[in-house]
Amino acid sequence: MRSQVDVEEIMASKGKLANDTEHKDIWIKRDMNLEEREKEKVLSEAKENNKKRTEIEKKNFYWRVLNMRLKKWYLRKKEEVMEEARK
Repeated sequence: MRSQVDVEEIMASKGKLANDTEHKDIWIKRDMNLEEREKEKVLSEAKENNKKRTEIEKKNFYWRVLNMRLKKWYLRKKEEVMEEARK
């Protein structure tokens, strides 16, 4: 695009394209540099892992991104989790 205004106009109206059955296979996504693409990939992986957790796992931890790495973030201390698992 030649100007930021053009880009913003297209991005604002891209939702209309989704409703057009003739062009349903066309999608528009903001251009990203390598670092942004990597960050988006790690974030989507964290979201996917969080969706897959069992009910017990949801009480104990969730996945988050820290320093561009996927980390398991405990809601309680590991000792409490291990103690509860023994019961």
